[in-house]
Amino acid sequence: MTIATAPGKIILFGEHAVVYGRPAIAAPVSQLRATAVIENSKTRDVQLIAPQIQRRRSLHNAPDSDPFAMTVRLFVEAAQIPFVTNLNITIQSDIPIAGGMGSGAAITAAMFRGLAHHYNKLDILEPARLSELTYEVEKIHHGTPSGIDNTVVSYEQPLFFVKASPQNQIEPFTVGKPLKFLIGITGIRSQTKLVVSDVRRQWEADKKRFDLIFDGCGQIATAARQLIQLGDALQLGQLMNQNQELLEEMTVSSKELNSLTQAATQAGALGAKLSGAGRGGNMIALVTDESETAVHQALLQAGATAVYATTLS
Repeated sequence: MTIATAPGKIILFGEHAVVYGRPAIAAPVSQLRATAVIENSKTRDVQLIAPQIQRRRSLHNAPDSDPFAMTVRLFVEAAQIPFVTNLNITIQSDIPIAGGMGSGAAITAAMFRGLAHHYNKLDILEPARLSELTYEVEKIHHGTPSGIDNTVVSYEQPLFFVKASPQNQIEPFTVGKPLKFLIGITGIRSQTKLVVSDVRRQWEADKKRFDLIFDGCGQIATAARQLIQLGDALQLGQLMNQNQELLEEMTVSSKELNSLTQAATQAGALGAKLSGAGRGGNMIALVTDESETAVHQALLQAGATAVYATTLS
C-alpha cells in the first residue's frame, strides 16, 4: 500500500486577472488535504474509487473526460511504463469540492505522488514536473486554467505567480511574520469553468474596461507581495478590500460572498475578499489573535457552512 497527499489552496490576490497575464499570490492550506491510497489488487485492471462521491469505475471503462482515469494514463506515459494493472486507487479529501480551494488539483497531485512512489518513478515528484502533469488534468475541470492551482499544490509554498509563455513565472517568497486567515465556505458550488468563461465573454465585449480591472488586480498583487514579506498585516488587509471591490466589478462575487466579507470586516477582520473563481466557493478574512473568535462567529452567523483557519508563515 502507498499513501500520498496534496494540500488545498487559497488565492490571496489576483484571481481571474491571473488568466490574462497579471500576477497573483496563492498559498497552500496544508491542514486540508486530498489523499490517494494505492493498493495492489487481485482484480485485473485499475479500480478508481471515490467513496465520498459514490464513484467506482474501472480504468478500462472510464472515458477520456474522467480526471481520475486521465491521471493514471498520463502517469503511464510520463513514467514510460507499458501499463498499470491490478490496482485499487482510492481517493479521499478534506477539501470542499467546488469550494474554490483547489480540490481537483490536490486530488490529481496526490494520485501522481502515490503512483510515483508505488512504481518508484521519483522524478515525477519534482514540483515543476508534478505541476506540469497536474495542469493537463486541470483542463478537464477548468477549460483554460491559469495554472495557479496545480502550481501551489505541487510546490506547497506561498507563491507569486504570473502566467506567461513559454514558461510561467513562479516565485516562492518569504513571509515577514505569520498571517492568520479564516476561510469561510459559502456552501454553494463554484463552477470555475463557467465563471472563467463568463469573465472571458465580458472581457471580449469590453476589453478596455476589463483590462483596467485586471491591471488593478495585478498592481494589488505586486504590492501585496511586498507587504507580506514585510509582515504588514494592516495595509495587506486594505489591499484585500480593494481587490474584493474589483472582483465585484468583474461580477464574480455574489450576495453570499458579499455578506460574508462584510460580516468579517464588521467583526474586526483587517480585510476580506472572495478567493478563487467566485459566485460561490469561499472567501478569506485576515484576522488577528484578538479578532479571530469574533470574526469566526460572525461568518457562521452570516451563513458560512464551515470556517477554517490557516496561517501563512
